[in-house]
Amino acid sequence: MSSPRPESQPPQEQTPPGVLGEMEPRPDHGEESYQGSGRLAGKAAIITGGDSGIGRAVAIAFAREGADVLISYLDEHEDARDTAKYVEDAGRRCVLVAGDLADRAHAKTVVPTAMEEFGRLDVLVNNAAFQMTHETIEEIPDEEWDHTLALNLSAMFTLCKDALPHMKPGASIINSSSVNSDQPRPTLMPYAMTKAAIANFTASLAQMLGERGIRANSVAPGPVWTPLIPSTMPAEHVEKFGGTPLGRAAQPAELAPVYVMLASDEASYVSGARIAVTGGKPIL
Repeated sequence: MSSPRPESQPPQEQTPPGVLGEMEPRPDHGEESYQGSGRLAGKAAIITGGDSGIGRAVAIAFAREGADVLISYLDEHEDARDTAKYVEDAGRRCVLVAGDLADRAHAKTVVPTAMEEFGRLDVLVNNAAFQMTHETIEEIPDEEWDHTLALNLSAMFTLCKDALPHMKPGASIINSSSVNSDQPRPTLMPYAMTKAAIANFTASLAQMLGERGIRANSVAPGPVWTPLIPSTMPAEHVEKFGGTPLGRAAQPAELAPVYVMLASDEASYVSGARIAVTGGKPIL
């Protein structure tokens, strides 16, 4: 990896959902380092939350491995266009779909758009998520609870349900869970609860889809340096973010190879797995 990986970040805050241009240091998504080898040649993928963070790193890696990519994102247009440029520079097509996936009507436009643009769908990566820090349950607004469930869970359900009629044997669904799924940080209660549900949903889905030859797996990241962190945590928490046995938070680029593996034909017998990328923190 070419960019530095500091053991801590200076205190900083942003307005949700956060943008890359205001982050210090800027995350590494593999822009300069990821080298593809054709592992996803000819495939078409949907990646939610693909404008920045893990989703951006996955989009860059997928494109350099030979896949066309649809990126679903909220409203971070500059970051999304920048990601699209990296995809296109890799010689692949990139379709950008802006809007709030917590709105089911919008979520239901994503798969039809991919089919219209690509004519096929081989990989679905449900990665978009919302979190916010609260010290007590009384501080959590009802509306925020509903929004967290709608984005983190209901959108995933909707996209999976819409995608499956178009997926053929060998296709792959990859859902982003978290180390919080079984080691919940109390200040991230709604988010942590949804990440446990994602792990459970994916395990059930893998069993449902086995006879159809479609695989479903989840990835459980530990702390990753993305715009979600300074936009949803107090500045003093950001400075301490990343306490792992490896002594730091991950860069998004360090997650991308796991998603590539799960999307590739090489992982033809990997289904129902939850893969930890946690810097040494065990998951149960």
